[in-house]
Amino acid sequence: MSENVLEISDSNFETGVLQEPMPVLVDFWAPWCGPCRAIGPVVEELAGKFGNQLKFKKCNVDDNPVTPSKYGIKSIPTLIFFKNGKVFNQLVGAVAKSKLEDMIRSVLE
Repeated sequence: MSENVLEISDSNFETGVLQEPMPVLVDFWAPWCGPCRAIGPVVEELAGKFGNQLKFKKCNVDDNPVTPSKYGIKSIPTLIFFKNGKVFNQLVGAVAKSKLEDMIRSVLE
């Protein structure tokens, strides 16, 4: 994981995401998930590009079951965008980089 994408857990989700003044993208993933591993480098790349406008976080669903359950996550990867402490939008599955970039632009408007 790069310095642009930080690990988030059940214990620090409130402060690290919901109370964060900047918009936040949380990548809910697991190490055994092929599509999660496929989208990981795309998230890293976009974190390098948009990291000064949007915080990028990853939440391992195996290690942190409470938060994914709270947000109704049934499949991974699930990318949830938070803005002002609320869910702004979400994507499920290993989506194309262009679609993810469009979603980032919409949260930044």
